[in-house]
Amino acid sequence: MPARLFFSSGDLMADRRFEFARDLQLKGDLAAAADLLLQAIELAPNFTSAWFTLGELRQQLGERAAAIEAFRAAQASNADDRHGAGLRLMRLGAAPVAGMPEAYVRALFDQYAPRFESSLVDDLGYRGPAILFKAVLWVHAVARKPAFFKRAIDLGCGTGLAAAAFARNVDRFAGIDLSPRMIEKSRATDLYAELDVADMLQGLRGRSDASADLILAADAMVYVADIVPVLVEAARVLAAGGLLAFTTETHGGEGVILGAGLRYAHAAEYVRAAVAAAGLTLSLLEDRSARNEDNVPVPGLVVVAAKT
Repeated sequence: MPARLFFSSGDLMADRRFEFARDLQLKGDLAAAADLLLQAIELAPNFTSAWFTLGELRQQLGERAAAIEAFRAAQASNADDRHGAGLRLMRLGAAPVAGMPEAYVRALFDQYAPRFESSLVDDLGYRGPAILFKAVLWVHAVARKPAFFKRAIDLGCGTGLAAAAFARNVDRFAGIDLSPRMIEKSRATDLYAELDVADMLQGLRGRSDASADLILAADAMVYVADIVPVLVEAARVLAAGGLLAFTTETHGGEGVILGAGLRYAHAAEYVRAAVAAAGLTLSLLEDRSARNEDNVPVPGLVVVAAKT
């Protein structure tokens, strides 16, 4: 994943103490690193990066209450929460599971863009687009329909991996992604007729009724806690007979959880209910892992739903 975010405090001495603290953290001297961060914060009380890193250190040291305090300070010092301190509070059980800060997701993928494909495919064995392609082909084969689509939308299009997988089966692709740098990468592929910088829900809301025959979301729902609003808009945008196909991570419990990798996992029954709530008909829901973590497949689902 991307290198850690850093935003200067505006105080040279505070920034230097932060840098020294990071060096100590990487060397394993967590207590000394925490002391230096406290010194940096004393010089610059609203130093978001220092507060966030202090929260990480406190968590590593097993100091849960102190970690929560630091993450709350990081969140309070940056209204956009670009570091994702709120997500850390969710993982610590100090806040309910809720949506990801838009600024956090944008910053994450703006950093990730230069090495997105190599990291996903080479390091994580990413196979989301291939899984979606096979699933859509299967659904159309069962229905005895040719798997060709005049108008398709790629949600969370990234660098264009899903569009590349479906290129021969789609006449016109539109891509939507929250990260401007990801959009730059996807534009260079020449796979898309149009590209919009927006989150998935905003992007769909800007589309006309019945204006797409296929909507894809490869490894994108993992950044959405409540997928129902996205599915509702997708149902509106799909023409009759159109398909929505997406992957997500899953877990053996109920509802939605935020996993250790700061990605949402949706239980299978939650997904079934979300599809029904959107007025779509479930065509396929199967266990399929779209990527690995530590060389182990991450539990996942592939979902295809139809507009009837």
